[in-house]
Amino acid sequence: MMLIETATVASTLRGVLTHNGVLPRGKDRGMGQWRVGVAIGMAMLMGCGNGDSMESFAGPTMGSTYSIKYVRTQGLPAPKAVQAEVEKILAEVDKQMSTYRSDSDIERFNQMPAPGCQTLPAPVLELVRVGEQLSRESDGSYDLTVEPLMNLWGFGPQARDEKVPSPEALAEVRQRVGYQHLRIDGDQLCKDAAVEVDFNSIAAGYAVDTLATRLEALGIHDYLVEATGELKAAGHKLDGAPWKIALEEPRDDQQVVERILSVDGYGVSTSGDYRNYFLQDGRRYSHTFDARSGEPVSHALASVTVINPSALMADGLSTLLLILGPERGWDYAEKHAISAFFVVRTDNGFVTRTSSAFDRVSRGKTE
Repeated sequence: MMLIETATVASTLRGVLTHNGVLPRGKDRGMGQWRVGVAIGMAMLMGCGNGDSMESFAGPTMGSTYSIKYVRTQGLPAPKAVQAEVEKILAEVDKQMSTYRSDSDIERFNQMPAPGCQTLPAPVLELVRVGEQLSRESDGSYDLTVEPLMNLWGFGPQARDEKVPSPEALAEVRQRVGYQHLRIDGDQLCKDAAVEVDFNSIAAGYAVDTLATRLEALGIHDYLVEATGELKAAGHKLDGAPWKIALEEPRDDQQVVERILSVDGYGVSTSGDYRNYFLQDGRRYSHTFDARSGEPVSHALASVTVINPSALMADGLSTLLLILGPERGWDYAEKHAISAFFVVRTDNGFVTRTSSAFDRVSRGKTE
């Protein structure tokens, strides 16, 4: 997935990012299960005589990068002021939700013995609730507590070798996985087993929504926000044209655009398994796990893109659909009216399929 720019852009910056796990991970972004490639033009464009300008800035975050573009009209804050607000939010998300720093709020919870409870910030509890909802709706296939499995198979923040574990090791770790072991009690999160919470499938989407809300509060209504590959766009670019996103074929050797989509008021998230995997005895093992089996998924679904007004929900749902696969995922998207774009491997290459909701949302907005 990438942003399509016009010829007025002086240069582009392409960052290959990753994903389901915050801050380098494998939705391949810098937060842990893999992500997407995003190409974003970074330039300051001046309007013709009205004083408006296109402002942009970028920086590191969550083991990957972020970028912001916005149309600055008279009275709106300068890029340095906006960047300070953005980086304050991103630092808070990292401090609360990163599984790659031992002093984060969620890692202190993960290291806490069970049973036990810990007071946690409201955003952390919000994401636990979202994760529980997605777990229940997927019959437990999606689960925020898969980090021990990811570590065991070689994909997590505490992983060692990428290899197929023994049946005994897998059985032991599966006892420490399961959203049903979590409970929210007021402002505390409690656990009755030694589970570990991993927000990498939803934290970046949450960060993007939070940044977009802050931009709106600053009076900025034409913007593109991107963090570790998750996107949200609203309004228009300086020339009045819409923000455009290219949905790419999931290939490592080259960029092949499947479809170009105009975006206004939506978050966009792509999850895939083609960049983070290992091979053993001729079999491919990806970083995307079905929590019910405790093993990487083995179906033919290569990637899923979800478009949703909430970048948080787009983030989580793209992971959920990738876990469910081409058939179960399709059925789930149709049942829940999810706007989803599926790319499936076949013996002859890739084929695409779109949900009914995607067709409705994208009608008249695709090229």
